[in-house]
Amino acid sequence: MNQRFAFALTLLLATPLAARAQALKTDDDKTLYALGSILGGNVKSLGLTKDEFARVRAGFEDAALGKKSQIDMQTFGPKVSDFAKKKQDAETAKDSIKQKEAAKSFVEKAAKEAGAQSFPSGLIYKKLHDGTGGSPGPTSKVTVNYEGKLLDGTVFDSSYARNQPASFPLNGVIACWTEGVQKMKIGEKAQLICPSAIAYGDHGHPPTIPGGAMLIFTVELISIDQ
Repeated sequence: MNQRFAFALTLLLATPLAARAQALKTDDDKTLYALGSILGGNVKSLGLTKDEFARVRAGFEDAALGKKSQIDMQTFGPKVSDFAKKKQDAETAKDSIKQKEAAKSFVEKAAKEAGAQSFPSGLIYKKLHDGTGGSPGPTSKVTVNYEGKLLDGTVFDSSYARNQPASFPLNGVIACWTEGVQKMKIGEKAQLICPSAIAYGDHGHPPTIPGGAMLIFTVELISIDQ
């Protein structure tokens, strides 16, 4: 079982509900509450129902008070990690579906904008500034400036912010970039709208990119290096 999860779960359940309902009078009270909030956030990813949480709490209290266990720990203890993974995978899948649903209307609108091109992969390509040089191939190494945003406008990565262009081979990045940057000429600036299927898929790229997230890139092709 993940040590962080185990520690969080233990401390989260250590205080009786009645005590947690008491007024937070002293700094220690408030500090302990803050600790509980932090640990609770770690467990939140499991998406436990009230009934599931009650069973977890019962197991904790029996062990903490020295009561006889209601189950065979040698049989069921090792299953905790698998259960936690199953719950986390289920939460990830639900979040991925929400992300895809949220992107639908944006994609439909973006595809209709002047100059936008849609491709079978799901890529939407829009030229923002003309280039005059050549175009890279599928394995070319390129140097670019770029900014990547989530649907809500959050910037998750930016070479502009680092004041440092990025160089990489096009067969070593997400499929959206491999396809999209090949359509660019040196000096060109374009917007790439990337559905999750050609970005980071249902699992995303934690902690910055949620599962199922559509990504919006502004890319400027500076050079083709090889």
